[in-house]
Amino acid sequence: MEYFGYIASILIGITLGLIGGGGSILTVPILVYLFHINPESATSYSLFIVGITAMVGSYRHYALGNLKVKSALYFAFPSVFSLLMVRKILLPKIPTSLFYIDGFEVTKDLLIMVVFALLMMAASVSMIRKSKAVIATKVNFPQLALIGFTVGLVIGFLGAGGGFMIIPALLFFANLPMKQAVGTSLLIIFINSLIGFSGDVINGINIDYTLLLTISMIAIIGMLIGTQLSKKIDGTKLKPAFGWFILVMGLYIITKEVFLK
Repeated sequence: MEYFGYIASILIGITLGLIGGGGSILTVPILVYLFHINPESATSYSLFIVGITAMVGSYRHYALGNLKVKSALYFAFPSVFSLLMVRKILLPKIPTSLFYIDGFEVTKDLLIMVVFALLMMAASVSMIRKSKAVIATKVNFPQLALIGFTVGLVIGFLGAGGGFMIIPALLFFANLPMKQAVGTSLLIIFINSLIGFSGDVINGINIDYTLLLTISMIAIIGMLIGTQLSKKIDGTKLKPAFGWFILVMGLYIITKEVFLK
């Protein structure tokens, strides 16, 4: 199954390169089902893989003039705070075994995967639906910061980069065009993910760095491919198709974790 995992890893980068988000939605399922990493550890691996891949993508978008650093920092600082709070305080305090329902054990790992699947399904709806055109007005920095804090909570719990939530926030509260929203989203993902992963390392999480770096390198190759493809393919047209794929993946995870145990 690991061979399929390495092949699938390139999709993480391609997705991030094309639409500026969605790569993290693929990362945790790939790590859990194809590399057999437990869900909690997979969130840490995901933070590094998505973060380092987004770093490469954000640099390339900087060269293209698609980064709005001020908006990125207003979003990133509150989200980093809430992210670290969740991973340092909340996540370690959740017990391994939560409760039983008619003899069925609800565990911490099950909770992470089910919440992740529900988030995938919610994100798929926003990808499938057509986005309304954005009229450029003044940037609403306080609302941008508040949304950043909220997104940080999700990133901290699930190890997701959050691009599927960051991009709509940048479109509607920072009033950025789509290409600038994609580039700025990658910078925010990079900041959040790498700081979150660093916090996990400081907290003593056990990491297989050979596997981590291998997957990351493959994802970076995918990012370079995705960035090149984005010059020829309109990422907004690919979002609905990717949304349907994510919806199916979310339903699969719910079925596997809840009904096929």
